[in-house]
Amino acid sequence: MTASDLTAAVAAVYDIWMRTVDEISPVLTEHRLTTATFQALWAIAPDEEAPSMKVLAERLYCNAPNLTFMTNQLTDRGLVERVVDPADRRSRVLVLTAKGREVRDEVVRAVLEKTPLGGLSEDELRQLTGLLSRAVRR
Repeated sequence: MTASDLTAAVAAVYDIWMRTVDEISPVLTEHRLTTATFQALWAIAPDEEAPSMKVLAERLYCNAPNLTFMTNQLTDRGLVERVVDPADRRSRVLVLTAKGREVRDEVVRAVLEKTPLGGLSEDELRQLTGLLSRAVRR
């Protein structure tokens, strides 16, 4: 692998994300979400155990003050709630509200409709997912 190959790959991943964000900006604006608050909303999967603030910060690769700022925005908009962790009463977890689930579903749907990755075939997507998953595991 050459440095230029790696640079091209990183640039392509970045470009795909930035184009996707640009395409979904009307939906983000409608719900008064920034890219960061949307990423936080996305990282709270409705079919998984509610994440603690620490877990969510790790998922988003951000520090506690940043996450608190984003969480406050989501809470103020009625999209998430901080609740006591039933497994550890000293800790709080973030739970999507009904409105939060609706908004999350709408924005995720917009991402999937607008991303340039949507132009790839199923086989190409499987191959890309395999390669990206392998890179993430390294």
